[in-house]
Amino acid sequence: MSVVPAEVLPGGALGVQETPARHATAELGPRARLWPALVAVYRAQLSRARVARIPLLFVATFQSVGIMILMRGVVDGGGEARAVVAGASVLVVAFVALNLLAQYFGQLRASGGLDHYATLPVPPAAVVLGAAGAYASFTVPGTAVTAVFGCLLYGLPLTHLWVLALVIPLAGAALAGLGAAFGLLAPRPELATLLGQLGMSAALLLGVLPAERMPGVVRFARDLLPSTYGVEAFSRTFGPAPDWAFVFGDLAVCAGVGVVSLALATWAYRRAAVR
Repeated sequence: MSVVPAEVLPGGALGVQETPARHATAELGPRARLWPALVAVYRAQLSRARVARIPLLFVATFQSVGIMILMRGVVDGGGEARAVVAGASVLVVAFVALNLLAQYFGQLRASGGLDHYATLPVPPAAVVLGAAGAYASFTVPGTAVTAVFGCLLYGLPLTHLWVLALVIPLAGAALAGLGAAFGLLAPRPELATLLGQLGMSAALLLGVLPAERMPGVVRFARDLLPSTYGVEAFSRTFGPAPDWAFVFGDLAVCAGVGVVSLALATWAYRRAAVR
């Protein structure tokens, strides 16, 4: 009986081990595209936040309506009334985009919830935009109710309220990006809450109060606030002959700031997710 080395056998064990199947690697599935991932995150966040929808709408709307009623005693009409109504309407957006979104991402980071999103094959921008869009969606009824109530309270025309369809998403994007960045960059959730509340307070004081009564330094700070341009665009539409070039110019500024702030929030998400 002779012994033949396995190397010389045509179908030997070594030949089986050397087959291409040994070196084959499993192929990963394609990474989700931005738009489908964004829609999926938006629906998930919308379903999650639906539980708190009624309290959210009530608090944000009641706050803005109460401010307009208080200001009615010191503001009679004219440009000051336009500033109050426009500022109070945009304040509903700021309450959610700055305050609640900063709290949400701050708690998500502190509880380790970002690890869940980091394991999903979705772009970071989809997570930020989906969460921001879901929270901003709840501001639409409150903003519309505030604007209508303010116009009736101060005797302003209701003709151009359709501009809110542009003001809400553009101002909301600019403020939501800042709110998400506050929550993702803050080392502790308490600090994220503080930053969100400070931002909302700035939107309240600098957006609702008429600019003509502010000192020069405060006016400069007002110009740095993204929501200011949404307030200006909305307030211009209450005039007898709105200058649409200025209206759309202010909205373009909101859009530009929104792109920058959402890009900042996306970078902050990547930075927080890898830690």
